[in-house]
Amino acid sequence: MHELPRPTFDLNLIQRYGGAGPRYTSYPTALQFSEAFGETEHLAAIGESNRLPIPPDLSVYVHVPFCASPCFYCGCNRVITRSRSAGDQFLSSLERELRLVAPRFDADRQVRQLHLGGGTPTFLDLGQLERLTAMLREHFSFHPEAEIGLEVDPRSIDAHGIAGLARIGYNRISVGVQDLDPEVQRAVNRVHDSACVGATLGAARAVGFDSVSVDLIYGLPRQTTAGFDRTIDTIAALAPDRLSLFNYAHLPERFKGQRQIREEDLPSPSTKLAIFRNSLGRLLEAGYEFIGMDHFALPGDSLVKARRNGTMVRNFQGYSTHGGLDLISFGPSAISQIGDSFAQNERKLEDWNVALAEGRLPVARGLTRTTDDRLRAEIIDTIMCTGELVFRDLEKLFQLSFRRYFEHELAALEPLAADGLIEWTDQGFKVTPQGLLFLRAVARNFDAYLTCSGTEARSRFSRIV
Repeated sequence: MHELPRPTFDLNLIQRYGGAGPRYTSYPTALQFSEAFGETEHLAAIGESNRLPIPPDLSVYVHVPFCASPCFYCGCNRVITRSRSAGDQFLSSLERELRLVAPRFDADRQVRQLHLGGGTPTFLDLGQLERLTAMLREHFSFHPEAEIGLEVDPRSIDAHGIAGLARIGYNRISVGVQDLDPEVQRAVNRVHDSACVGATLGAARAVGFDSVSVDLIYGLPRQTTAGFDRTIDTIAALAPDRLSLFNYAHLPERFKGQRQIREEDLPSPSTKLAIFRNSLGRLLEAGYEFIGMDHFALPGDSLVKARRNGTMVRNFQGYSTHGGLDLISFGPSAISQIGDSFAQNERKLEDWNVALAEGRLPVARGLTRTTDDRLRAEIIDTIMCTGELVFRDLEKLFQLSFRRYFEHELAALEPLAADGLIEWTDQGFKVTPQGLLFLRAVARNFDAYLTCSGTEARSRFSRIV
């Protein structure tokens, strides 16, 4: 079993190619969604999907929009409340949304994947989570081996709660840690200790969860190289199956909560890069394999296997082993992808509630991809998931001359080739180990919508490195 290629850390390349860019959880990105796309278009897309000779199975996402307290770094769509009744009200609206949407799908289309995000899904207590899951099972048929996962805040759940999740049917868990340094935690208003995290991971393993993952963030206020080294070493010793190392994007003009973070507390650009360099080396040394972008996994994990055999895909939850599914999403701001159509729900909880109370689907905006969009999406997904591109594959699929169609894009890749990020092959190009940290920088050359200036890009997207 061969190891995946290891990325190399090159400061000069980071300075040239590590700037802001889309994460490409979709193409086109959500910035291109339009209010001209609404309920009618979304229902039409579902109907077209049902009429396919073999309609795809389903991935389901539920956005639980609540948190009990604000984490200052967060850019997610969430409502801060301690009201337990808020969860019950949310579930009542969710039931309405399920009744409007689920019957539109053929009954034999099984759910292969369920994920709860937020917000904080474990804001809901066990009884509420059991109710939510039962509602989904009532309205959809689940495959016997479906991946059923959720994000958890280690401050909001204990070993009893983890065991309850397993009893309900959850088999995958993602733990939001971010940093274990007390100074950093106080600076971002998310205080918990390493014992709490260890207990959460240990409880998940004890009850037989198939996969345990951890989220970390570098670039947070008060972070130091030594402090984050300790966090990485502690987490690596706990050996989660997967680990995500996100680059903090400080955009206080967009996210109100980030205005609580003092600019002077943020690590300098050089310190932030040193934190990333150390973390990358430590994770590779601990036996993790680099999947792409900010994702790592242990060699036996299914994501590593999918990366090796070319079946890994990218979607709104990041990298996944399940391709070819229609994604149907519920809750405020949630985005569905049905075939070549994207539909995003109303962002505000109140607007989402009102639409459902009036018997309307809460679709606020979206788009239907053009043939050019589909072509570019295929290219960008392939680069992001495999690190290489074979022109002939695209030529057969879309009946075109790749070099002629993408003459300008290929010319734009020449500097990347000269700097060693990619190497040309007889059939296309391949990202080198030096280029693995810059998959987004390679892929964005095929983005027809990415025309914003450097200043605009910095205000919209996180840094690549």
